[in-house]
Amino acid sequence: MTRPALTSNSKKVLKERYLLRNRKRKIIETPDQLFRRVAKAIADNRKQEKEFYEAMSSLEFMPNSLTLMNAGTEISQLSACFVLPLKDSLIDIYETLKQAALIHQTG
Repeated sequence: MTRPALTSNSKKVLKERYLLRNRKRKIIETPDQLFRRVAKAIADNRKQEKEFYEAMSSLEFMPNSLTLMNAGTEISQLSACFVLPLKDSLIDIYETLKQAALIHQTG
């Protein structure tokens, strides 16, 4: 299957935001390796991994930013949006603040 070519802008965004870097900030993966890393981390089995990889590499589907950045890494946070309950007492407000801080800590 012929893959659609990434535009120069797409490559620039991937390099600036999503491709893994080493401790010296040098890029250590290609766009194809990014798609494979994410697919492997997300899939429940090899068939799903292949399907997810195919969807990304064909540009039919692209997951959210945190999934592209964090899937298959030590940072486990893949969700970009959270809704937390907020009750009307000082103790509950601080409990919600604690939950928000713990979520933020994960990436």
